Amino acid sequence: MAFPRTARTRLTSRTRLTLGAAAVLLAAGAPAAYAALGEETAPVASTSTVRGTAYLETRLFFGTERPDGGPDVTDEQFMAFVDREVTPRFPEGLTVQDGRGQWRDAGGTIERERSYELILLYPAAEARTRDPHIEWIREAYERTFGQESVARLDEPTLADF
Repeated sequence: MAFPRTARTRLTSRTRLTLGAAAVLLAAGAPAAYAALGEETAPVASTSTVRGTAYLETRLFFGTERPDGGPDVTDEQFMAFVDREVTPRFPEGLTVQDGRGQWRDAGGTIERERSYELILLYPAAEARTRDPHIEWIREAYERTFGQESVARLDEPTLADF
């Protein structure tokens, strides 16, 4: 069925009015919806200002079981290692987290063990000067506790303190 031109115009106007009213109601209701969810404000749009300075985040993963069958590295031993080898090289700060790791050893066996994750943040501009310190830490742990390796993960990031 074809509508006369004036009916189509009225239908289009009604549709526009309905859509406009729905948009206004949704916009007005959004803050209340976010408040009901325990959020004070709506999420920030993807066009928001990016904050922070270019940093590198290095994560080191330390296993605690000794391949030679010796006793596992204890919390006290690991924290003494951090105090002795890591803190002097990264006095600005660091984070240590407990973990559970799994990896395949040199003999092909899947090993599961308690582990530690050490997180270091430092300015990206200092990457070349920090790298030898990080490698020292890895090698020192391998020597001290008879480990096959210490895994390393480096990621560029932005940090704002």
